[in-house]
Amino acid sequence: MSSESQLNLFGQLEVSSPVESLPANRFELIPTSSNIPIPSGTYDNLTQLASHCQVCHRCELGNTRINAVVGRGNEKAPILIVGEGPGQNEDEQGLPFVGRSGQLLEKILAAVKLSIERDVYICNVVRCRPPENRVPLPAEVAACKPYLLEQIRLVDPKIILLTGATAVKAITGKKDGITKIRGTWIEWEGRWCMPIFHPAYLLRNPAPDVGKPKWLMWQDIQAIRAKLDELSA
Repeated sequence: MSSESQLNLFGQLEVSSPVESLPANRFELIPTSSNIPIPSGTYDNLTQLASHCQVCHRCELGNTRINAVVGRGNEKAPILIVGEGPGQNEDEQGLPFVGRSGQLLEKILAAVKLSIERDVYICNVVRCRPPENRVPLPAEVAACKPYLLEQIRLVDPKIILLTGATAVKAITGKKDGITKIRGTWIEWEGRWCMPIFHPAYLLRNPAPDVGKPKWLMWQDIQAIRAKLDELSA
């Protein structure tokens, strides 16, 4: 379906230019039905995208959220981290990874001299909290994926970190268990992606012994730091 025909479903606007040329105040013309895709290039910046997410109802999660949780960090960061979805703290504050998982993530990054303010942008597969923090349903992931792809396009990171199996599947389509593929580099759309353990998993498995999740995460974050240095050289 063309951009023009999508717009005609939502008003009488006659356009001869693509959706990306629409000003921010015409977001009501961007499809809110998950059956209609949002084309690449729709948003000029992350502020526009965030404004649309706050009024989005492309899936049922929009009916129960407090806030749409879009992202935080450096909007031109070399590293983009994709989580699964907001939890209660995130839903209340409107920011991703602000609970215990986020605190642990910041410590992991700091261990290799990376900071969210300078080096990282964080977002999620879905922008609204699933009830009881359940795993997002396939339809919810599909409805929200255009926003995620636009965030990746706008941030334009060198490296994407996929925290957990839901993030891996949403971006790459791979259904392998995270324990099998964590720490491996995957080329996707010209970018380097690495599946890593979700910080929440590390909180449930805090043992630092060799071969345990926490130890493996330390190996992974060092490899990520080395890859960033290599790509930035």
